[in-house]
Amino acid sequence: MSDSQEATSPVAGIGGPAACVSKVELRVSCRSLLDRDTLNKSDPCVMLMVQNQGQWTELDRTEVIKSNLNPVFAKVLMLDYYFEEVQKLRFEVYDIHGTHSIGTRDDDFLGGVECTLGQVMFSLLCKMFIAYFYSYIVAQKKMVKPLLLKYGKYAGKSTITIHAEEISGNNGYVELSFCAKKLDDKDLFSKSDPFLEIYRINDDGTEQLVHRTEVIKNNLNPVWEPFKVSLISLCSCDDERKLKCLVWDYDSRGKHDFIGEFYTNFKEMQKISSGNKVTWDCINPKYKLKKKNYKNSGLVILSDLKLHRVYSFLDYIMGGCQIHFTVAIDFTASNGDPRNSCSLHYINPYQPNEYLKALIAVGEICQDYDSDKRFSALGFGARIPPNYEVSHDFAINFNPEDDECEEIQGVVEAYQNCLPKIQLYGPTNVAPIISRIAKLAAGKEPIKDASLYHILLILTDGVVTDMADTREAIVRASYQPMSIIIVGVGNADFTDMEILDGDDGVLRSPKGEPVLRDIVQFVPFRDFKTASPAALAKCVLAEVPKQVVEYFSHKAIPPINPPCTPPQY
Repeated sequence: MSDSQEATSPVAGIGGPAACVSKVELRVSCRSLLDRDTLNKSDPCVMLMVQNQGQWTELDRTEVIKSNLNPVFAKVLMLDYYFEEVQKLRFEVYDIHGTHSIGTRDDDFLGGVECTLGQVMFSLLCKMFIAYFYSYIVAQKKMVKPLLLKYGKYAGKSTITIHAEEISGNNGYVELSFCAKKLDDKDLFSKSDPFLEIYRINDDGTEQLVHRTEVIKNNLNPVWEPFKVSLISLCSCDDERKLKCLVWDYDSRGKHDFIGEFYTNFKEMQKISSGNKVTWDCINPKYKLKKKNYKNSGLVILSDLKLHRVYSFLDYIMGGCQIHFTVAIDFTASNGDPRNSCSLHYINPYQPNEYLKALIAVGEICQDYDSDKRFSALGFGARIPPNYEVSHDFAINFNPEDDECEEIQGVVEAYQNCLPKIQLYGPTNVAPIISRIAKLAAGKEPIKDASLYHILLILTDGVVTDMADTREAIVRASYQPMSIIIVGVGNADFTDMEILDGDDGVLRSPKGEPVLRDIVQFVPFRDFKTASPAALAKCVLAEVPKQVVEYFSHKAIPPINPPCTPPQY
């Protein structure tokens, strides 16, 4: 084995954005529950229900706490988190009278509450009416809501508190530098060829190899190359998990000679500071038993430790990053006269058109991540009052000073009110709106924190006319905190639109400059005509968490309130 040869496997995910699919732990407590028992207090239990295809099914439940109106449940409720889905939850509290299934006629219903997982992860702040309360407790989010009985009646002063915590984020990686001094010489005609192995001791006592250094030939004072390892691999993100470290003299036949060992943990490693190093005696247990004056078989030294935090999408959301949603609607003449039932803009009182279906499907996801629930609504390709000149960037509420609407329903109403007042025209130019949102995302000063990220939803019935300008605008936008979703409405040939979606290659400007990040997702609505609205939202929003993490990671911007601030060395 050469001096630089390594026998360690690469560590997946080091240095890049954390995985965006997360597991979430929910911890539940209640206060001031109703007392349904005569001789003692209620024996509460909480059941977690999830909605799937309109049906509520039980996912998990807490333990039963005897005779307690202010229970703090120890059982953790666990579920997967998906940004791109509306994950509806219902918490039901029962006073249990037996050991059978809860929710039967023998159990007293103490109250329940419905919410989405997105609301739990991003508890909403309202200045006038505080519907949700939130606080930062390390990496936790807390939401307090009143419990309701049937027909919306309050269950007295009963409340339920839900703590949320992401448990499957990468949590970062560490770069370690080891060296050794005065190791035992195991060779007869030369010096030892040492290498170091680090093992993680699992909960069941088994050992998992974490890293094996390269071999340093003919050297009793080796300096091994620095290496990176994720905290999950090193210690399962447990600072006090025991680590076993072994030093060997390399043998080309595989019969390595044992030099010594020592035990440590990541907490002890972190005692390193500027100018100071952490040192361990490398002990050979056999020598220690046999030799009276035995001290060690050398010293192993941690000479440097660099801890790198890799943040996940939930770290940014739970840290206070808000998602600002903007919709841009195509009002070109190719959509057809809105008064005609064949028009893509026809308002059917019994059935929303494709524009509304796409808007509602995506908007309902995003609204959980914006505290004021105000969304920008723009239009392009129409002649607008009062002069009826063609505009490729106008507010559909006709208020250029404030293009925002109250909640998704406000956007729907503005769209419906706008149609009779405009003349559908053309061409289909989307570059002006992309540039407008990119400028808004950039702000007047350099971005210094992870407080805001923009999602632009473009709804269009055909291939854009200003393709060159659009490519240029997207390249510029890829440097800003924003993502672009394009939904093709109708039956047009959208083949040329695929070029904007970087899945099959890197999008470039007309001058050949590549995008910094892949920020565009394009889908034709017709692929989801027979599917549920949730399917469309899941498809177009699935890439957003990764795009958020990529942007802030590239800028080296941590969450405003990181779940855990690593020590500085």
